[in-house]
Amino acid sequence: MSILYLAHTDDNGSLPKAALEALTAAQKLAADLGRPLKIGLLGADVQQAAQSIGGCNAEAFFSVSGEAFGPSRYSTDAAACAALCSAAEAGIVIAPATLRLARCLPGTAYRLGGRIDTNITALDAADGQPLPTRWYYRQRMSGQVQRDTQSFSGPWILTLAPGCAAPAECPGQAAPQAVDVPLDGLTRTTVTGVKQPNVDAQTIRPDADLLLVAGAGWTKKQNDGQAHVKEAGELLLDFLGKTKSSLGSSKSLVDLGSEGQDVLDFLTHLHQVGQTGSTPRHPKGLATCCHGEEPHVVGWRFINERRAVNLDAGCGWAHGKADVLYVADAFDVMKKVNELLGK
Repeated sequence: MSILYLAHTDDNGSLPKAALEALTAAQKLAADLGRPLKIGLLGADVQQAAQSIGGCNAEAFFSVSGEAFGPSRYSTDAAACAALCSAAEAGIVIAPATLRLARCLPGTAYRLGGRIDTNITALDAADGQPLPTRWYYRQRMSGQVQRDTQSFSGPWILTLAPGCAAPAECPGQAAPQAVDVPLDGLTRTTVTGVKQPNVDAQTIRPDADLLLVAGAGWTKKQNDGQAHVKEAGELLLDFLGKTKSSLGSSKSLVDLGSEGQDVLDFLTHLHQVGQTGSTPRHPKGLATCCHGEEPHVVGWRFINERRAVNLDAGCGWAHGKADVLYVADAFDVMKKVNELLGK
């Protein structure tokens, strides 16, 4: 049975970076297992996406396209993905763990009588079967998943977490075979548009080179005995605007509002980095006013270079968790950094 690489297009018709990373994993798995690789694309117009990966040595290209399949909608996405899997006669499906596919692929697996394992971080092969790796227990343990594929009739769907493989670069000519998906009853939900912040107001940037993490120290009383939350917010946003870096926070900072303390109003639970938050994969990370305790640092395991600014020379970052620790006042440091960036 074949291996199907499944992806959707962005609004501009191209494939997202996570999708190109998943293609690298699919190519490797197809080579390791000696099985044919097929491509399934979903979107309003998939021709640009097909041309961008036309040289991937796939045996066949399939597509579901049209205006109804442009926006993210569970009913149409699940039906389209099921149709692509059936057309490709897929035994294994590799897809990126994007928000759109993460929502519809579990339903796709159920419709086809298959199984799904999500957010895998590595993909090997053993005994003629995939051997995916994923994290467990708040990403403190990793384990490999094995399934008896003879025990279910549908495909084994695997979604690859972003940042786990190099993006594929294989442009070429491709002419996808259109797969028909009847729309009867699938468009009762109407997508009227997308609301999103301006580019400068967006502070979560997964593809940024640098992650800036703010700790609870930003909202505490400073040397003069007063809290300077407004100034802290201005310093952080000024840095983000000049560097286009991504912003994270510790859980304590996000939760201070429930304790009646002033907070940085642009931080949400989506910014949390650590055991109760996200595990980003930026090349560099800078922690400011964070103590570097284990629940928070666990989210930094995939950051390649770690630096921290903290007044406490004995904080967790100094215990082998940071490559460089600056024992200094984060307010003074960020003021100087922003001044240098302004030049």
